Amino acid sequence: MRKTVKSMVDEATAAITTYSIEEARDLHGLDDVQFIDIRDVRELERDGVIPGAFHAPRGMLEFWACPDSPYHKPVFAQDKRFVLFCAAGWRSALATKTLQDMGLPKVAHIDGGFGAWKAAGAPVEHKAPKPAKAGGGG
Repeated sequence: MRKTVKSMVDEATAAITTYSIEEARDLHGLDDVQFIDIRDVRELERDGVIPGAFHAPRGMLEFWACPDSPYHKPVFAQDKRFVLFCAAGWRSALATKTLQDMGLPKVAHIDGGFGAWKAAGAPVEHKAPKPAKAGGGG
């Protein structure tokens, strides 16, 4: 039998730590906590960002988190609690489970994701799009 995305998210959610918006707000800005935004860059530009969050696109997350990867990012080597979020919580649930399986000990995600964060009036900043590269026109 094939698994559905919903069943995979449900399985992940049962095995990981999920913070409510209130809990996440209490953690935001603490020195030992790093928020990780796994949304696509277009979502950041369109909807805004959580101040201080590190952007790690979902497609690169495992590569950036793995210390043995040539793409490893030092942010993931810090002794911090990592709080992942996406737009609504499904991608971040799967990503949190994956990082947990990879051995990252203090990883969790936000219930309802960025959408719930923004709807609750939590801090959001505008993300300016990167300027287009010059040249190459036709």
